[in-house]
Amino acid sequence: MNGLIAPGFEAVGDAFAIDPRGGSALTILRGGEPVVELVEGWRDAARTDPWQPDTLVNVYSTGKPVIAMAVVLLADRGLVDLDAPMSRYWPSFRTPASVRQVLSHTAGLPSFPVPRPTSAYSDWDLLCGDLATATPEYEPGSVAAEHALTYGHLLGELVRRVDGRSPARFIADELPYDFGFALSDEDIARCAELEFDAPDWPERNAGVPGSPKSRAISNPPGARDLAVINSTAWRRASVPAVNLHATATGIARFYADLLAGKLPSLAIPQYTGPDLFIGEETTWGLGVQLEPDGTWGHGGLGGSAGYADPSRNLAIAYVSRRLTDFAVLDRVDAALPR
Repeated sequence: MNGLIAPGFEAVGDAFAIDPRGGSALTILRGGEPVVELVEGWRDAARTDPWQPDTLVNVYSTGKPVIAMAVVLLADRGLVDLDAPMSRYWPSFRTPASVRQVLSHTAGLPSFPVPRPTSAYSDWDLLCGDLATATPEYEPGSVAAEHALTYGHLLGELVRRVDGRSPARFIADELPYDFGFALSDEDIARCAELEFDAPDWPERNAGVPGSPKSRAISNPPGARDLAVINSTAWRRASVPAVNLHATATGIARFYADLLAGKLPSLAIPQYTGPDLFIGEETTWGLGVQLEPDGTWGHGGLGGSAGYADPSRNLAIAYVSRRLTDFAVLDRVDAALPR
């Protein structure tokens, strides 16, 4: 482990050092200034290439607030009305859902409706066309079900139709943090290889067969397959719901700017109630989850997360190449100075 630990945050460093993951990073900013910037381990499974502060790693749903911000920025500029139906901007879109309902996971489209092969992740138009003609699984606005794989295509296609730029290009231009989709060869060279904490990790995270979660994450197949998610094809694809590749500092700076008011707010409650994907009551904002303790942000499958703690003016991000649970973040949170 190496990096920065400011006075008063020594316990956080100790919490991060427990149970080395073989490649991970933690950044905490207070008022936009770093108080913790730590890395440990390696970028590769062979453990020959040390993890660097600029190492990128797939952070799964930790990236959902980023594509949400792209839409919120367009709304802030008067180009999108959050209460307008999606079909205003995407005429072939049949589901009677508003932009706001898509942002808050209540649009009723948590799954891609047509069975597609893994290669469909590289075919943006195909998957967006499937969503445009889909029949919603639930009445829009009636209940939440995290749009695990579909979220980024729903919002990203809205961005493309309103702005003209691809969602990946829009984010690269408008949100210049160290993260992105549809990576260049230069950025692919910085990526870490993901690995499972145990061979049964995909099964442990598959959901009950036939459940909303299982259906939402299984089509197209491959989002929990190392051969897919470590591939160049995956890194070059734009799957904004789950394939943001990021550094811990890039995510933390995004949240620090949200706290500082440099970006429009996402932490505005939109829905509180059951989430059929998550399996428990959830409060959704505009692409972020709001917690009872006042923090807000988003975690990703495998244990990565980014979030804001307004009471302490902290922006916190943790990323790891070992796909496991949220135990590290739980320890870090418990160690934060009160």
